[in-house]
Amino acid sequence: MHVAGSLHADATTPAPVWLTRPEDVNALTAKLWSETVERDPDGVVSVGGIRVTELAEQVGTPAYVIDEVDFRKRARDWREAFTGWTVYYAGKSFLCTTIARWVGQEGLSLDVCSMGELTVALLAGFEPARIGMHGNNKSDAELRLALAHGVGRIIVDSSDEITRLERLCAELDTTARVMIRVTTGVEAHTHEYIATAHEDQKFGFSIAGGQALVGLFRCHHSPRLELLGIHSHIGSQIFDTNGFEVAARRTLKLFAQFKEATGIELAELDLGGGFGIAYIKEDTPATPAELAAGLREIVEHECTAFGLNLPAMSIEPGRAIVGPSGLALYRVGTIKPVDVGGGLSRRYISVDGGMSDNIRPALYAAEYSATLASRSSAAEPVVSRVVGLHCEGGDILVRDEFLPGDITIGDLIAVPAAGAYSRSMASNYNHVPRPPVVSVRDGKVRTMLRRETLDDLLALDAGAAENEEQND
Repeated sequence: MHVAGSLHADATTPAPVWLTRPEDVNALTAKLWSETVERDPDGVVSVGGIRVTELAEQVGTPAYVIDEVDFRKRARDWREAFTGWTVYYAGKSFLCTTIARWVGQEGLSLDVCSMGELTVALLAGFEPARIGMHGNNKSDAELRLALAHGVGRIIVDSSDEITRLERLCAELDTTARVMIRVTTGVEAHTHEYIATAHEDQKFGFSIAGGQALVGLFRCHHSPRLELLGIHSHIGSQIFDTNGFEVAARRTLKLFAQFKEATGIELAELDLGGGFGIAYIKEDTPATPAELAAGLREIVEHECTAFGLNLPAMSIEPGRAIVGPSGLALYRVGTIKPVDVGGGLSRRYISVDGGMSDNIRPALYAAEYSATLASRSSAAEPVVSRVVGLHCEGGDILVRDEFLPGDITIGDLIAVPAAGAYSRSMASNYNHVPRPPVVSVRDGKVRTMLRRETLDDLLALDAGAAENEEQND
């Protein structure tokens, strides 16, 4: 997690120490934006061959915009870098039927973790054998759906789930292909809430506590379960392979223990996802090729050390594919300078979205960047905070950014790296409808998820329906 905005870069403007004054406030840092994003000669930002001013006219603001060319390229980059491995796109980062179809067309498999995500995948025509299903508390209904359609693997998360799966398989007279999710005791260098491999959390079977080996034995001896191997996930927004080295060593030691006890080598190992992206200029994520080289070396070294054959390998990038492919587009509503004490002032720029369309800054203190997108500016850069419209002090979209000093009501602001988790974690806080998601390519706009309306929200309100009946 980056340092908070309370640290000051100089004596006149409040800013975190990592935020540097730009030489050109109109410049776009390439690693933050999708491949087709550029600033036109008149200063308007375009993506997928369409200007954001035109996008705003067509679909309104706020809106999520996905660059199809960029998404597909990133999917191919991961598939090609990890040739010989199976790459599962992590649907929790963002999933709709269009995304599921793109994922399938680019040769990736798909990871889902709920009834809704699985239903979307099946509706999109995704091949069930290429679907993996996660979840720490899968319901009977979810497991029945997965079993009925023959999903390729179910990631088992508890002893209770093993019992539940055995019962359902007996009822349906089928067999489930399973992997055991383990906790390796490795805590990735990330926010506490998104570091998922340390012991004190809800996911998986503990290796250190012995539960993982017991779970493997149970699945191995079950007549209704086909044990494929082991799944490990160490966290999110990880920039290198250092954490994976210890996790792989502990996981492959478990492979060796299972082989010693049964004489059988497990066939598959999944190292999970969590690969990071650049949200701000200071972020330096590794490329898929760099990650592939590092992970291959780690697995090969550990397998040699334990006398194991190389298992079939898989990984689960989500954010690393869709995150940089998306941007969020907002319109400015108010500008307010605020005295923060000590002779310092911060400029608050309020836009027509907020924490309901991106909860990550409030939930994780996640940092984002932003740019004035509807024009260029010759004004001096001013440290600004982009905030939302919600009745909440923590409703912050971009905590600290240098933006032109002449930003005014009606200007458009674009936030990069908004493709992952923004729409997936969106809410209707304050009864605000969720924005649409549109894809852009070659100057054409396609609706992926339409904008919600107040009628959509009221359709769920049973009391509203009663009022209409009474009025009739």
